[in-house]
Order: sequence, then C-alpha cells, then structure tokens
Amino acid sequence: QVQLVESGGGLVQAGGSLRLSCAASGIIFSINDMGWYRQAPGKQRELVAAVTRGGITNYADSVKGRFTISRDNAANAVGLQMNSLKPEDTADYYCNADINQGWRTYGVWGQGTLVTVSS
Repeated sequence: QVQLVESGGGLVQAGGSLRLSCAASGIIFSINDMGWYRQAPGKQRELVAAVTRGGITNYADSVKGRFTISRDNAANAVGLQMNSLKPEDTADYYCNADINQGWRTYGVWGQGTLVTVSS
C-alpha cells in the first residue's frame, strides 16, 4: 500500500514563508503527476499547484508568483515553497500523487497538514 507523508505546516505571520514536503513510500514503479491541494473551512478542496514527472508545472492563479512546486523523482517526493503568505492561504494542505505500480495506476492522498497565516 502506498502512503504519502506530509510535513512542514504550521503557524506563520502574513508575509512569511513555509515549505511543505511530501514523500511517497510503498511499492512504486513510478509517479506521474504530483500536486498540492488545499481546503479551507467551509470551502471545497482546490488545486494549488501540480507538477508532471517531466517537470511541467501548473499553479492556481491565487498563488502564482508566490508558491513554487518542485519534485524529486528519485526520492518520490514533492515540495511546495510558499512565500509572501496571506491570511487567505490558511487551509489544510494535501499532497496528491498519481501512482504507477506497474499493474495499476491510482491516486493517493496524504493526511493533510495545516497551514495557518495570521494577519
């Protein structure tokens, strides 16, 4: 069974920075897309940033220029550098990965890590 373990959330003041990390473990042949989603209280989960295995990135308009997604294919890991944080970035952040086990491909979610930005 593949698991995604996230780390790096916490409390930060507006304008500050945080870095989230996520590593996959288990039987993995390769990982296709990896991404970060977030869900604020009372809102739907939304895509924050995603990166293909080849390194092509995609960002939500609200985080462009402030957040940077990166991945390490050898380590089956993905990171999210968040700069110039705003109170509206407060949410639970979830890592997602499209896992290829050779005989099947399926999506896996991390357990979530809370990011709180104070004004």
